[in-house]
Amino acid sequence: MNSTLETISPLRQRFLDEMRMRKLSPKTQSGYIRTVSRFYGWLGRSPDTATVEDLRRYQLHLVDQGISPISLNVTITGLKFFFDSTLDRPELMRHMHPVHTPRKIPVVLSPEEVARLICAAGSLRNQTALAVAYGAGLRVSEVVALKVSDIDSQRMALRIEQGKGSKDRYAMLSPVLLENLRTWWRTARANGWMLNGGWLFPGQDPADPITARQLGRAIHEAAKVAQIDKRVSMHTLRHSFATHLLEQKVDIRVIQVLLGHKKLDSTALYTQVATKLLREVVSPLDGLPPV
Repeated sequence: MNSTLETISPLRQRFLDEMRMRKLSPKTQSGYIRTVSRFYGWLGRSPDTATVEDLRRYQLHLVDQGISPISLNVTITGLKFFFDSTLDRPELMRHMHPVHTPRKIPVVLSPEEVARLICAAGSLRNQTALAVAYGAGLRVSEVVALKVSDIDSQRMALRIEQGKGSKDRYAMLSPVLLENLRTWWRTARANGWMLNGGWLFPGQDPADPITARQLGRAIHEAAKVAQIDKRVSMHTLRHSFATHLLEQKVDIRVIQVLLGHKKLDSTALYTQVATKLLREVVSPLDGLPPV
């Protein structure tokens, strides 16, 4: 679509303006542009000439190519924005239908596995970043966006600015995590890795934060070193944080707040993986009288 929109300058400008007017995040904007570009590549002509039948056939094409339900729904969302907001032709999308996304139980580590994983993370920066992800239940995007000023040791909280859904919130800061952060801060400052008031986890250039991709590679390597066979990602630490709190009998509504979930249903998923709670339940079979 890029070459087409450069040729049809008003279309390109309107598309970008519509996204900017709604203050969509740069990541969302890039995703929408890629989505429409792929559609243009398949269509072979300007996307503003598409018909209802073209869009219906495109969804069939994606399904036949084996696209995942999540990716298909993301594609439909991007195209819907383009045809609804940019072209003002919402009727073109009437035959494109989102599909049900299977809800899978998340991978959760045991406390022992979490300890091994953090220790195996190599550098002190990576170890501390993983400890923050687990100890405060943060998303990787929230970890990399932390600044030194976000640490509130008086209130024992971490300030999360513009997390998912563009919402600010506070996450918990435990005494152990605070001590880990102080150790990392002293080391980083002594070695010139951290700027005054800068990123809590700087990249190679202290002016830039470490990236989510870098942390992703770090945790995959740590899982290998720690000999953890489960499929581990940074989000696994967030899943483990919530599950372990639930197993400690922390109220699920408190966990909802700590995670920044909008709906309790999202947090309730962890009741399905809290195996410690399951082990405490007595089966009715065990209560049957002897015959």
